[in-house]
Amino acid sequence: MAPAVHHRTATVNGQEVFYREAGDPQAPAVVLLHGFPTSSHMFRHLIPALADRYHVIAPDHIGFGQSAMPDPKDFPYTFEALTDVTHGLLKQLGVDRFAMYVQDYGAPIGWRLALRDPDRITAIVTQNGNAYEEGFVQPFWDGVFAYAKAPGPDTEAPMRGALTAEVTRWQYVNGVADPTLVSPDNWVHDQALLDRPGNDEIQLRLFRDYPTNVDLYPQVHQYFRDSQVPLLAVWGANDEIFGPAGAGAFGRDLPDAEIHLLPSGHFALESHLDTITERIRDFLGRVLA
Repeated sequence: MAPAVHHRTATVNGQEVFYREAGDPQAPAVVLLHGFPTSSHMFRHLIPALADRYHVIAPDHIGFGQSAMPDPKDFPYTFEALTDVTHGLLKQLGVDRFAMYVQDYGAPIGWRLALRDPDRITAIVTQNGNAYEEGFVQPFWDGVFAYAKAPGPDTEAPMRGALTAEVTRWQYVNGVADPTLVSPDNWVHDQALLDRPGNDEIQLRLFRDYPTNVDLYPQVHQYFRDSQVPLLAVWGANDEIFGPAGAGAFGRDLPDAEIHLLPSGHFALESHLDTITERIRDFLGRVLA
């Protein structure tokens, strides 16, 4: 029988945070941090696949999924602010030390958590979660950095294009050898949440804040060198957002990093769940022993 997955809500810094939780609270903790434009929904199959051994927690970031979506006048939509909420949730849940799985936006949130308290991080699994400029695939990122540098109607238009159903679907099927393995429920679910009134401005603010993540990279690399934290990269090699060079770059600061490229795209869990699960269970079973 698969472990039960609980769907809970906590109030953190005045905001309602939705999270999925499974496994024994006394077991080693694994925190799953989702990317754009999705939510903890992306981990719906991975959670029960890990929860027989681990205490698994997967929150929805503020403005995403089932978590609160406060007006930008009432909440600063920055990656630092999203990290504050994640930090507060883990503190409230009594999670002192944890491994983390980071993907896309989850990566800069995870790096910030590690920089705040390096000793809390027991291991890292990164699935197309970037920490090096080599990982940025052009031309996808040209528009993001142009908009962040000079917000205005001309630079905003391509970013609004990134919020459309066409691009949401593209993120799931691009680079996947057999797109029939990817359920349309993914992009229908994500798009319904993106299309909520006011969510466009939230996403635009996060696009404008994205360069602050790159500014942190030197500190993140120093953290890697100092800590030699165990790291597993399971990476969709055909991702046209965060390319395979971003996976290989981890080996520069973490010589023992375990790097596996998969014939998939940005959301590799959708096509390679079993492979990724096996890699994670083997990796954590060794490094957390």
